[in-house]
Amino acid sequence: MFDNVSKFLVEQFPEDFATWLIGKPIALTELSSSELSLEPIRADALILLQSDDLVLHCEFQTAPDPTMPFRMADYRLRVYRRFPNKRMVQVVIYLRPTESDLVQQTTFELDTLRHEFQVMRLWEQPIEPFLQRPGLLPYAALTETTDRVGALQQVAQAIEGIGNPTEKSNLAAATGIMAGLVLNQETIRRVLRRELMQESVIYQELKEEARQEVRQEVRQEVRQEVRQEVRQEVRQEAKQSEVNLVLRQLTRRLNQTLPASCTAQIQSLSFTQLEALGEELLDFTSLANLETWLAANPGEW
Repeated sequence: MFDNVSKFLVEQFPEDFATWLIGKPIALTELSSSELSLEPIRADALILLQSDDLVLHCEFQTAPDPTMPFRMADYRLRVYRRFPNKRMVQVVIYLRPTESDLVQQTTFELDTLRHEFQVMRLWEQPIEPFLQRPGLLPYAALTETTDRVGALQQVAQAIEGIGNPTEKSNLAAATGIMAGLVLNQETIRRVLRRELMQESVIYQELKEEARQEVRQEVRQEVRQEVRQEVRQEVRQEAKQSEVNLVLRQLTRRLNQTLPASCTAQIQSLSFTQLEALGEELLDFTSLANLETWLAANPGEW
């Protein structure tokens, strides 16, 4: 979810991210991972933008990833293969505070191969730059601050001042999602207008994803119920066939119609009991033998 929201923000506000990560508002366009010569390792987390002479590679992470150095080196070589004359800036942006040493890693080394990349730990970044550009507002509450609620309130005020209704609602929804990494939902709903977030493309996409998940869960439940019903019906049919077989065998063996009470008892027997009766009845010589056996083997009433 956080990857998708970050992708959306980068696509909508590329110059804001270029200013933040590169230092100047370079016009950037999306670079599809399919343009690289190999299949991406994790296309869901990959954000690539390009200008005429530069490629910006961003990875947004909520948790430390031990494979990150290799992934950054791997993508650098892939981009070099496709664009040998373009400079590449690679930044791993960690969103959630952690004490893990993995978020300090900025190099990949293998024998004589060494590759370096940048790392941005949001909780160590000053909040001011994130309040100055619309595309960065959703990350402001994750920056270095002792008052995250106050930071979120500043973001809410900044969003209210945006004139474009679509941009306003999308930024509100993105802010609410990102703030969920450090604040509880009750606080977020109190600070950000819920109706504004619900108008956003992000909210509608998440809602549709939730619908699809619920539909799938319902389908699975229905399938399971149907399977259970079918199994039960098959068991009942199989048991009734076994009952009918035993009744026919008893009628022949005893050469008489069985009393209704005996028939009812036999109907209540389990599969295991019916199989046992099917073997025992071969030794029966009278109805008394059957009644004695049924008395010793009560069914499931």
